[in-house]
Amino acid sequence: MDIFDKIRKNRGSLGQYQKQAHGYFMFPKLEGDIHPHMTFRGKKVLTWSLNNYIGLANHPEVRKTDSEASEDWGLAYPMGARMMSGQTSKHEELEEKLAEFVGKERSYLLNYGYMGMVSIIDALVNRNDVIVYDSESHACILDGLRLHMGKRYVYPHNDIANLEKELERATKLTEKTSGGILVITEGVFGMAGDLGKLQEIVNLKKKFDFRFLVDDAHGFGTMGATGAGTGEHMGVQKDIDIYFGTFAKAMAGIGGFVASDEDVVDYLQYNMRSQIFAKSLPMPMVIGALKRLELLKSKPELRKDLWKIVNALQTGLKKNGLDLGKTESPVTPVFLSGGIPEASNITMDLRENYNIFCSIVIYPVVPKDVIMLRLIPTATHTLEDVEYTVKAFAAVKKKLDAGKYSKEMPVMSP
Repeated sequence: MDIFDKIRKNRGSLGQYQKQAHGYFMFPKLEGDIHPHMTFRGKKVLTWSLNNYIGLANHPEVRKTDSEASEDWGLAYPMGARMMSGQTSKHEELEEKLAEFVGKERSYLLNYGYMGMVSIIDALVNRNDVIVYDSESHACILDGLRLHMGKRYVYPHNDIANLEKELERATKLTEKTSGGILVITEGVFGMAGDLGKLQEIVNLKKKFDFRFLVDDAHGFGTMGATGAGTGEHMGVQKDIDIYFGTFAKAMAGIGGFVASDEDVVDYLQYNMRSQIFAKSLPMPMVIGALKRLELLKSKPELRKDLWKIVNALQTGLKKNGLDLGKTESPVTPVFLSGGIPEASNITMDLRENYNIFCSIVIYPVVPKDVIMLRLIPTATHTLEDVEYTVKAFAAVKKKLDAGKYSKEMPVMSP
């Protein structure tokens, strides 16, 4: 079969909804300054869909630094990959400060968090090693696993008893292959907002020999006494062998980093293909990240403001009978029952009649007949925003329970 004929007949699990969804449910355009109130299809909406946790995206010091760095350096410098011609003292300075902040000996910058995680996994293991990972791991972890030539075992989400069984299997296998074991989980699971069982996994080190990699994309900058992440929040940061953070969430930027022992990071920087064969992170992004990290550390009130909004929003929604699952983080999922008609009509009602924009998640990301509305609170939201949203969601739940959202999914014009 011709490849083009194949994809024309099978558009994929999400692509099959392109005709009805593009430009509205998927690939929507939020316009204007990054703020809780933005423009969607020509009108103002209260948005809960931006990963700007502590409000740095439009912080005046950040905007000033970004502007001056772009003016001073342009977007091209440094040219080339870090290994060849793209190394600078500013890149090294940022790495030193990130490592110190998260309590590791050394860190290494990543151009993109997604490709960085793929490449971390690829570089760490070979065909003799075994990977054991949580079933709800992010797509970047799953894509990294696809490059692995050896065995991989998955355990049901946060099921430590099952993880222990998989570690027993992995141990038996590596005794034959002379390989090692890598356990992977997330600090904060970005869809449902619950936390990885880091303490329980660390405790298994007393019984099994493995190294521990944590993807803390949503925990870095939001969790812990200083914002150093979920490991700090749980008191096990020192026991995480490889720590991954991204700039795309709390730092409101682009890029990420991996932190570990000095010799491990030395190895990674010489073996991570996604960094060896990619252009160095542009200087304005590096200088911008330095400013963001400085503010993250020096202005704890930003994180305090975030959690004020998080607690008010989650408490209000729960009091109105809405199911938030097991979230223990700023990520705020609202779980409802229904299929595509209900999901599409709830979303349209929120956007058209309540002027509220949040992300909608349906199968295959969540189980069939489950709708998840995902809200991301930020430090720049207000208690008035929260009060309005809670009332709107309570009204929507009543309509859903009364069967008012069951008609067929509409086709939206571009």
